[in-house]
Amino acid sequence: MLYRMSCAGLTFTLFASVSPCQQTSPANLTQPGVVQRPENDNSPPESRRIFGVFPNYRTSPSLQNYKPMTSREKFNIASQDAFDRGTIIGAAFSGGIGQLTNANRSFGQGGAGFGRYFGAAYGDLVIREYMKEAVFPTLLHQDPRYFRRGTGTRWSRLGYAMGQIFWTRRDAGGAQFNYSEVLGNSTAVAISNAYYVNNRTAADAASKFGMQLGTDMAANILKEFWPDLERKFVRKHRR
Repeated sequence: MLYRMSCAGLTFTLFASVSPCQQTSPANLTQPGVVQRPENDNSPPESRRIFGVFPNYRTSPSLQNYKPMTSREKFNIASQDAFDRGTIIGAAFSGGIGQLTNANRSFGQGGAGFGRYFGAAYGDLVIREYMKEAVFPTLLHQDPRYFRRGTGTRWSRLGYAMGQIFWTRRDAGGAQFNYSEVLGNSTAVAISNAYYVNNRTAADAASKFGMQLGTDMAANILKEFWPDLERKFVRKHRR
């Protein structure tokens, strides 16, 4: 839990340091804009990891020439996110915090206890990725990718990034309520009750669900502003 909260805090700290973008008319959140790159933009290709740690496989910089994903492609993205080194590092960190705070007494302490904490934390992440990026998007014909806006004011882009938690693109085109996000996270929370024997109350489930939505929202904000931050770091490095 502390790991997720720290990610959200880091996101807003970094967001505050990004310079404002050129003023444009506000765009409808259900119709993501297209990222326009100047012809003389020599910035390096966007990395698949944010800060070299957080997975960034399902971010799309544009809706231009949109093509829906196949079921296989959706499962490939979920696999890339689930088995990325950043996901494993995050699970280890979360498991360590859980052990230090004795969040689940049934897991115990010591090396064996940490193994249980790590396994549970990693299981949470893997189940979430597959449910909200592959299983439900395939069943409901929704696109699991984050489509970056890239233009507009800093605040309009922030609102857009947060809004994609609740609205997503349909495979057939157009926007729709993001059932995959909500149902995927809800299913992951329900499954986790099988191994979190000390945290099976309705309040615990609601807290986990809220934290997962908050974490995904923070991840969207990072994905939206990461190219700006990356270019800023590159300029500083060149200087």
